[in-house]
Amino acid sequence: MQRISPQDAQQLGYAIVDVREFPEHAAGAIAGSQLVPMATVGRQAAAWNKEKPLLLVCRSGKRATQAAQKLEQLGFQNLAILEGGMDAWQQAGLPVAVASHKPWSLERQVRVMAGGMVVVSGVLGLTVTPWFFAWTIFVGAGLVFAGVTDVCMMASLLGKLPWNRAERSARSCSATLPAR
Repeated sequence: MQRISPQDAQQLGYAIVDVREFPEHAAGAIAGSQLVPMATVGRQAAAWNKEKPLLLVCRSGKRATQAAQKLEQLGFQNLAILEGGMDAWQQAGLPVAVASHKPWSLERQVRVMAGGMVVVSGVLGLTVTPWFFAWTIFVGAGLVFAGVTDVCMMASLLGKLPWNRAERSARSCSATLPAR
C-alpha cells in the first residue's frame, strides 16, 4: 500500500473511498468520493473488483490505514491512502464538496449527550437519591476510556441514529467503484 499526497491524488485514476462516518463526509468530502464507513468496508468490498486502484480517505489517515489492512486481507492489492487525509486535502486548498444535509459532527453530539447526562444525573442525585451520581461516574469513566483508547462507544451508538446515516443511494458504491 502506498501513500499519496493530496496534489498527486487529483491526477491519478483512483476510485476514492471515504471511510469516515456520514456527519464527517457531509461536512466536506472529495467530489466523486464514495462514502463507505469503516465499519462496513468488509461487507461492501465483496462487490468490488480487487484489481482496480482504490484511494482510501479519512480525516487524518488512521482509519484509511485500518481499512487498507482489512482490504489487503481480502485480497485487494492496488490500494493507496491519502497522506494526511482530508485535513491535508483541505490545507492544500483543494476543492471540497459539502452535502446539503449536514448533521452535527459526532464529536459535538457526544459532548452534548455526555454533558446532558451529567447534568441530569447530578440533578437527580441531589433531588432524588445519591445513587444517580453513579451515572455521572459512569459517563466520566466512558469519556476517560474514549480519550485513552481513541474508541468512543457513545459516538458508535450515535452514529447508528437515523440523522447520522446517509441515504441508501449515497452509501451505495456500486455506481462508481469498480465492480467485479
